[in-house]
Amino acid sequence: MPLLTTTIGAYPKPDNVELPDWFRCGGPGAADPTSAYTDYMREAGGEVRGRLDRATREVVLDQVEAGIDVPTDGEIRRDSYIYYHCRHVAGFDFENLVEKEMRAGAWTANVPVIRGPVEAGAPFLRDDWRAAQAATDRPVKMTVPGPLTITDSVADAYYGDEKAVGAALAEAINAEVRALAEAGCRWIQVDEPLFARWPDKTLAYGIENLERCFHGVSDGVIRTMHMCCGYPERLDQDDYMKADRAAYFTIADALEESSAVQAVSIEDAHRHNDLALLERFTSIKVILGVVAIARSRIEPVDEIAARLEAALGHIDADRLIAAPDCGLGMLDRETAKAKLANLVAAAGSVG
Repeated sequence: MPLLTTTIGAYPKPDNVELPDWFRCGGPGAADPTSAYTDYMREAGGEVRGRLDRATREVVLDQVEAGIDVPTDGEIRRDSYIYYHCRHVAGFDFENLVEKEMRAGAWTANVPVIRGPVEAGAPFLRDDWRAAQAATDRPVKMTVPGPLTITDSVADAYYGDEKAVGAALAEAINAEVRALAEAGCRWIQVDEPLFARWPDKTLAYGIENLERCFHGVSDGVIRTMHMCCGYPERLDQDDYMKADRAAYFTIADALEESSAVQAVSIEDAHRHNDLALLERFTSIKVILGVVAIARSRIEPVDEIAARLEAALGHIDADRLIAAPDCGLGMLDRETAKAKLANLVAAAGSVG
């Protein structure tokens, strides 16, 4: 049987969607999480839902036509995978931003502020999922930013303690995850790239909060977490300060021991790991990034297949899933489709 394939989250927005996207506005440090998004939603008016539904269908079909087994909605409605979610949660101030250094000093930006209790609002992702799932009979995966990653991406003027912020966010995220599961979504992924930046915090309380995100979600849902080592500021940038790959080894055992997580997504294309890492995961699935998401070069099929073959020397085929390193939002649409087509061809040639 060929290896299963999936995408991770973001996908290039179709040209007719002018929703601001922080992948295309100068990098994470240059993103404006407030006015550009608000202006677009106001100007689009009553047409916005239909326009974004159509765009979502387009990108789901791109992935399906490339052969991806578990596509995502492409995060088409999101200007930022983090701030889109925060706008639907009580307690955030998007009007009075403050400057904050993030990602262990990798970049600085003006960010929203927590000024009151963080609480879930009305469920919103289930409608996004339904619009995406209507395009295909393949299971569409939905992605949710995790507590530690949100905490690093906002300022706190209310709780005064990162662990408390994460716990409150985990409760709010859990409400959304459970609503998704109850609606019928069978692949749900919590994105925690900050696990790789802050392994000590991950072990102290990050995994506990991740588990809370999935509390009450049945085994019929593939409970997934993603932890890449960080996006660069621009395409083909090699000097970006990524997280230390050694962090994967630091936290692997704790993730393996967590009953809440069934699949772990890691990057391997931008920088290869010591594949002995895969042997640390003895029961859960590993989603291995084998095409780079911030390089314009299209990896040939034989190159991808060789890396997958090497991985299979350390993990059983039924627990290895092939994927890009992370979301594809930095690429143009044709490059993304070409990378996915080669990924699928490589996954079909091994195993």
